[in-house]
Amino acid sequence: MNAHVLGFPRMGANRELKWALEQFWRGEITETELVTTAAALKKQQWEIQAKAGMDLLPVGDFSLYDHILDTLVMLGAVPDRFERTDAQVPLETYFHLARGDAEKGIPAMEMTKWFDSNYHFIVPELTPDTPFKKNTSALLDDALAVKALGYSPKPVIVGPVTFLMLAKEFGGCNRWDHLERMTEIYGEIIAEIAPHSAWIQIDEPILCTDLPEEAKQAFQYAYPKLKAAANSARLLLTTYFGDLGDNLELATSLPVDGLHVDLVRGQAQLSEVVGALPSNFTLSLGLVDGRNVWKTDLAAAFTQLNITRQQVKRNRIMVASSCSLLHAPVDLASETQLAPELKQWMAFAVQKCDEIAALKQAALTGKAPALFHENTDALLARATHADVVDQTTRSRVKSITPKMYDRTSPFEERARQQRKRLNLPLFPTTTIGSFPQTAEIRQARLQFKKGQISEAEYIEKMQGHIADVVDRQEALGLDVLVHGEPERNDMVEYFGQQLNGFCFTSNGWVQSYGSRCVKPPIIYGDVSRPEKMTVDWALYAQSLTDKPMKGMLTGPVTILCWSFVRNDIPRDAVCRQIALAIRDEVVDLEEAGISIIQIDEAALREGMPIRKDQQEAYLRWAVDCFRLTAGGVKDITQIHSHMCYSEFNVIMQSIAEMDADVISIEASRSGMELLDAFNTYQYPAEIGPGVYDIHSPRVPGKDEIVSLLHKAVKVIPAQRLWVNPDCGLKTRAWPETMASLENMVQAAATLRKGHA
Repeated sequence: MNAHVLGFPRMGANRELKWALEQFWRGEITETELVTTAAALKKQQWEIQAKAGMDLLPVGDFSLYDHILDTLVMLGAVPDRFERTDAQVPLETYFHLARGDAEKGIPAMEMTKWFDSNYHFIVPELTPDTPFKKNTSALLDDALAVKALGYSPKPVIVGPVTFLMLAKEFGGCNRWDHLERMTEIYGEIIAEIAPHSAWIQIDEPILCTDLPEEAKQAFQYAYPKLKAAANSARLLLTTYFGDLGDNLELATSLPVDGLHVDLVRGQAQLSEVVGALPSNFTLSLGLVDGRNVWKTDLAAAFTQLNITRQQVKRNRIMVASSCSLLHAPVDLASETQLAPELKQWMAFAVQKCDEIAALKQAALTGKAPALFHENTDALLARATHADVVDQTTRSRVKSITPKMYDRTSPFEERARQQRKRLNLPLFPTTTIGSFPQTAEIRQARLQFKKGQISEAEYIEKMQGHIADVVDRQEALGLDVLVHGEPERNDMVEYFGQQLNGFCFTSNGWVQSYGSRCVKPPIIYGDVSRPEKMTVDWALYAQSLTDKPMKGMLTGPVTILCWSFVRNDIPRDAVCRQIALAIRDEVVDLEEAGISIIQIDEAALREGMPIRKDQQEAYLRWAVDCFRLTAGGVKDITQIHSHMCYSEFNVIMQSIAEMDADVISIEASRSGMELLDAFNTYQYPAEIGPGVYDIHSPRVPGKDEIVSLLHKAVKVIPAQRLWVNPDCGLKTRAWPETMASLENMVQAAATLRKGHA
């Protein structure tokens, strides 16, 4: 019985990879130094897993930016606009794919969310002439490195059908036309690593979604060839983020040697999977949650393991994480400031390896190891802790009435009143909320946190930064201003720190994209707002200008999706608690005189289940929660929302049902592909399709932005079109921020002249 994880966090316990990447991008370290840091991290991660008792160590799960980007490079599928050679893709080109080439003005590849997670991946681009050529031996190098350490490597590859399904087609391309050539390349890669690997993990999470017939046929075409290439190595078909459902028969018919199933997101599928499993298959049981921080209920997991053992031979069972541990923090041991009674309920990646090993040990020996007893005590303590249940909050949720979800008047009447009040020009310009988080800002926050400066000194410093941001926006000529959010470390953590029911880690970082890491709050109890959170900052910023100042809030669905959420009550119940807390803040901002309030729901699409039959119910409660936050304000107050880096076209009707007065949505990185939705659906309110990509350091030219706006105005009425970047600017530097915004403002002015 083998124990393994599907992948391990890449950044390092102290975000060593993040710092090395950013130093490399700034030219402060060499490529050799970056690669040396990466190699040391990989070795460290392998040794952590081996020490915990993992029998198979994943290789290929580590990445300098993104595993889908690594896959397209490995396949040689580099778009034409980037430099291509017959040799390996240079590291400089690799990063240009992800971040763009500012020197040559080449935009980055599109980025979107990995299924329903907050991890962003680089979207492969397919054209009719996309070349495919085996382009790297990195997998082989890592497999040999693991063997040299005396361990058993398990290469991890994103499967061909998932890759093709996640790619975007350009120039009349049909993705399936590339299947034959791609399969050949996959076969070459597998043949190269097979002699050094007992198992090869092929990730096909797309099997947990609703598959078109072409995808099913692609599986049946590709996998016999992959199996032939594997020779004596065994193939583990890996699925996660849901259950196999109607794809179970397909998965079990493929010529592979093992099947991995997610028994956290797809717990109910176990008996059906076991019943359908071919007698020669190994079954990998994803019993330990790879996407949350709570201890596994080891007794319940062991029950699932025992059910499997009754029908599957012991040597054909693997114990595993539900998915890659990429989505979890590294090590709970580093959390020295977390309250002990809360800490004992949690398990990070290192501890999850221990849980997997304990389940295997219990299965082999028939005796529960000590970790089982500690686990039982911790789960009991969590269930009976006084801070977990707040009857006042629960009573308030039960008292929600249908009227609380609705604004007083329809959009057209609200818009008439808001235009009269705000008196904005055609194509009003604004930003999404945050401005560059400078070293001075971060230093002041740290000094305040450590008690080195007083609260009054901290407020004075932050007000100074707000005043600077307001001055810069006034100088640029932006129409609707923001205060820049210097006091906010993270758009979710900031609010969580002021709400009951949340706790926080010191080092619980997880990768969002590239070197960008987030430290999600942990929702452990019922949520409520003890006092006002943003009103004073918004009032101060508004006092500095006669222009409208947006109040900036994070919406309930985004707070839910970007936190580690309690798993003892339904997610929609948690979301309604958060929505009531944000509603209180919205009402207080309005009463303070703030005329525009933005409630960001960046994660609305991300949180949607990946199976269609579960999506309608989710969208209903998610939209309701947003409406609950905004339903308490007067018609004259303009409600904005913002969404980014997800596929929104398919849920445009639900976005409209949110009934926001203005939405801003990421659009530039996909070349305004979002606008396709407006050819068939007349969006009823105002919209700002992002006109430049803030995740790239490249400064867009004025003409480039004008061109995107001309595309937008063809499908969005001019009186409803806003001009804004894709997202907040906290990760950018001031020079590129000012240059980009200047070009954006000039582009809006050019468009106004054409509509005078």
